[in-house]
Amino acid sequence: MPKKLKELAGETTEMQLATRIRESASQIWLAGLGAFAMAQKEGLKVFENLVEEGEKIQERTKSMADEKLSEGRAKAQGAWDKLEQVFEDRVARALHSLNVPSRKDVDVLTQRVAELTEIAKKLSPEGEEPHRGRAPRAKAE
Repeated sequence: MPKKLKELAGETTEMQLATRIRESASQIWLAGLGAFAMAQKEGLKVFENLVEEGEKIQERTKSMADEKLSEGRAKAQGAWDKLEQVFEDRVARALHSLNVPSRKDVDVLTQRVAELTEIAKKLSPEGEEPHRGRAPRAKAE
């Protein structure tokens, strides 16, 4: 490392001082050139390393964001399911209070009608099908 100017001045003559100052300036200039050359040579490597590190950080950030998004969706779905169930329960209670049959009631009745239809088919003579709809009108005599 170059010595301070006052130290140089105390030990040497003017000519020697000028020589040492030129040498020191030359060393500083050469150090600057060396730093510039190194930056040029290593610059591409540094840039590539920075890009790689940026890609890694981007991937980690993306995976964390996806994870948080999945958690948020799950919570929202759970809340939506609860809201839907509360709504269905309230509608069912309102319909029950109005004596409107539920889907279960209709299903039970449908099955019972199917059973009765089978029984009626077995009891009716062959070739005759049970009447559908209204009974036929009796002919006026």
